Amino acid sequence: MTTTITHRQDSELAADAAVFSDALGELIRVVQFRDRDRACCYELSVSQCYALKAVADASGLTVNELAGYLYLDKSTASRIANGLVEKDLVVRERSEADGRIVHLVVTDAGREVHDRIEHDLAEEYAELLEDFDPAFRSAVVKLVRRLRRSFAARVDTEGGSCCVVTR
Repeated sequence: MTTTITHRQDSELAADAAVFSDALGELIRVVQFRDRDRACCYELSVSQCYALKAVADASGLTVNELAGYLYLDKSTASRIANGLVEKDLVVRERSEADGRIVHLVVTDAGREVHDRIEHDLAEEYAELLEDFDPAFRSAVVKLVRRLRRSFAARVDTEGGSCCVVTR
């Protein structure tokens, strides 16, 4: 009897996992396109939006740290940072403690764009969540954070590798 219950539970879990995978994959694809379309509202690429958020939230990052945050190689992160510097959203500042170290730091204009993006997203999500009770909203946030941690733990932050998944 226990074997049947366990087998049935495993089958249900496998079926739930497959449905979850499909739903999550669809959500990720939609979010990627939404991000692409939204980014041009601020005259930034999606990668530049993510990079600006990282630099603004961290109060400064090295290019290596930015690359790790974006899951990109250093040269790609450097090109993204160059674009933000050219738009005067980020500046490069040498470390006072070690002149060899250069930090990317958000400018006032960059902070303004970052804050506008964050505000617009918060409004969009508030509209999405308004019909749900606070306990459910909290559970959704907990699930999303758990998924992010789980996925991040399996990603190569040294620039990515084809078909390599760490556990």
